[in-house]
Amino acid sequence: MTANKPIRRLPAEWEAQSAVQLTFPHAGTDWADILPEVLPCFLQIAQTIARFQRVLIVCDDTSETGELLKQYDIPNCVLAKVPSNDTWARDHGGVTIEEDGQFVMLDFVFNGWGLKFPADKDNLITRHLYNIGVFEAGIRHGGIVLEGGALESDGQGTLLTTTECLLSPNRNPHLSKEEIEEYLKDIFGLQRILWLNHGYLAGDDTDSHIDTLARFCTADTIAYVKCTDAGDDHFEALQKMERELQSFRTIDGQAYHLVPLPWPDACYDEEGHRLPATYANFLIINGAVLVPTYQVPQDEAALDVFRGIFPNHEIIGIDCRPLILQHGSLHCVTMQYPSGVMGL
Repeated sequence: MTANKPIRRLPAEWEAQSAVQLTFPHAGTDWADILPEVLPCFLQIAQTIARFQRVLIVCDDTSETGELLKQYDIPNCVLAKVPSNDTWARDHGGVTIEEDGQFVMLDFVFNGWGLKFPADKDNLITRHLYNIGVFEAGIRHGGIVLEGGALESDGQGTLLTTTECLLSPNRNPHLSKEEIEEYLKDIFGLQRILWLNHGYLAGDDTDSHIDTLARFCTADTIAYVKCTDAGDDHFEALQKMERELQSFRTIDGQAYHLVPLPWPDACYDEEGHRLPATYANFLIINGAVLVPTYQVPQDEAALDVFRGIFPNHEIIGIDCRPLILQHGSLHCVTMQYPSGVMGL
């Protein structure tokens, strides 16, 4: 006889959380040249989250980081000294599932977004945190290369993702689309996967992570990036993405409530390279939604859109212009853990 198959579920981001992880920049990361500019951004994110729940801070130096937290008067933090290559906790953090009513942390392989960047230290962070007692939930290897930024769950068996990322040849070249889909359905307890074949952001290193493009806000609401400038290089691809979203149906066969997000003015670095500014990279926490802003005229309109989507949450803008200098934003530097996962 075979054992009963476990009942699994991938929680939605809006479910109750115990903590959010941040992996702080240090002199050994790509942030070295602009640490004075980017550290206040991380501290503001930590300070804001700490008003609502615990913050797990992975850092290179606990004493130095602890002093910064005191200076900014940030309570409710757990510090963990763990080596890191970079700061993108969304992608090197553990992905939590519910299995037979218990939380389990899945520790997927993180290979620097398809071997683009060094990730030998980042790939070990989740296991290291578990070994030092940070997590109360059990832990298991995820079995494939996968990043949290590639996953959008409605908590009810639907996953939204992109073919550009999950079918990248430098992630899991031994698996076909059908094999990846079958694996994800099994490990996450999914009923179905909604694949986006179109949509991208210039300057994005992730091969079109879904959390830069389209996000579940409720089980039947998706907020997405909409380009309204026909002269912009993104216009055609994002128009095609919008049509794909319009064709999707909920598990009950209804059209999704689609909420377009404002298209921010183009942002560039000092060399003139376009940066991946997107309002889709928001973070839902207990009682609040943190929205990235970019010092552009569309920021306030974006905050207004989120007030409409989340009327029972406090909507808080965070200036993430420093973050996009390294081609990510607010959601990319955070990873939430459901209530009951943290052990410290």
